[in-house]
Parts: sequence; structure tokens; C-alpha cells
Amino acid sequence: MLEDGLSYPIRGDWIERIIIGGVLGFLSVLLLPAFVIVGYLVRVLEQTIDGEDVPPEFDDWGDLLMKGVIGSVITIAYTVIPVVLYAIVVAVVGGTSGAIGGDAGAFIGVVGVLLTLAFIPVLFLTYYAVPAALSAYAARDEIGAAFDPDLLKPVLFSTEYLVAVLMPIVVAVITWIATAVLAVTVVGLLLVPFVQFYGQVAVFRMFGSAFASVNDRIDSGSVRGAGDVVDDDAGSAV
Repeated sequence: MLEDGLSYPIRGDWIERIIIGGVLGFLSVLLLPAFVIVGYLVRVLEQTIDGEDVPPEFDDWGDLLMKGVIGSVITIAYTVIPVVLYAIVVAVVGGTSGAIGGDAGAFIGVVGVLLTLAFIPVLFLTYYAVPAALSAYAARDEIGAAFDPDLLKPVLFSTEYLVAVLMPIVVAVITWIATAVLAVTVVGLLLVPFVQFYGQVAVFRMFGSAFASVNDRIDSGSVRGAGDVVDDDAGSAV
């Protein structure tokens, strides 16, 4: 999976693709280019799930922008909203502890500390779920698919997906090393967005491959897991 992911971005006519992605990354502070990059990464998921081995081209820019906006909304729903709600709960528990006082207040305070320590696992869970949600959206081209438990459950609990989530850590380390080396000079610093885009495409290739391997069939926007096949077989047997 790692070898496939790292070789994927430079397949086909890759020079023009990397240049466009790097320029968009450089201009991502303007927001719209950032949405286009997200849309392109969603398209990488889409084509990987469909069995394509060569990265998509930058075309149909309106579609890329739309997919990028929807992908960003899904990411926010899975990350920002849970984090904000969790922070509110911790703040309420901490405030209640100070207001009550005594043994009960001390107990609530301990609960608040434990909740604060649990924040790191919460962040990991959100990080773990987002790629699966984006892959589900890419597979069905429906935003509701990103929140479909029946579609997400077999992916989230699969070994393939766990490996796909851990492998990007290796890519991230490689990217950080390359960025540190390039950042030594001004010219090198200008190349950083291109390296980052390469890493993003490689990582999303891995996510898409994991999603596709878990599901038995993705056909015309319909994704069926292994459980569906078992049900069909059982029904035929009856």
C-alpha cells in the first residue's frame, strides 16, 4: 500500500499535474484554491475506488470546487463540531466543580480533568473517521453517504483501513524531512507546496484503496459491503 501510494502521484502526465497542485497550494490562502485542492483529493478517492490507477487531471473546475466545498463541510462536521461540543462539556464540568465546592465539587473536578485528558483520543477518533467519510462521499457522490453508519462501519473496523490511516504517518515524516531541507533556501521554500501536494495525493490514494478493498462492489454510486453479499447469498439459499 505504501509503495503504491508513493508512486501514484507521478503516474501518467504528472509534471503538469504537480505544478498545478503546487500553485493551488501556494495560493490556498485565498480559500478558493484550497477548496479546489480538496475537490481534487476527493476525485482521487473517487477514481481510486473506481479502480483507476492513474491520478485524475485538473479539469471540470466547477465540479472540483463543488466537491471541495462539500468535502470541507464533511471535514468540519467530523472535526470542528465535535471538538467544540467537547470543549463546552469540559468547560461546563469545570465551572460546575468550582460552583459546588466540597467533596462533590472535587469529584466533578476530577471528572473534568479526566475529560481533558481524553481530548487526545477524541482528536484521534475524528482523524480516523474523516477519511472514511470522505471516501464514502466520493463513492456515492452523496453527502449523506459520509454519515451513513451502514456504509462506514465495515470500513472503520477493517484492518485495511487501519493500515491506510497509519501509513500516512510515514508519508508525513517524509514530507516533513523534505520540507525542512527545502526551507533552508528561498528557492527551496517555494517548492514546499509542490511536495505537500504530492504527499496529499499519495495519502488519499491509500485511503481510497483501503475503502475499495473493504467493499465488495461499488457500482453506479452504490456501495455494498461484505454483509450485503452475505445477506443476498442467504436470501438465494432460502
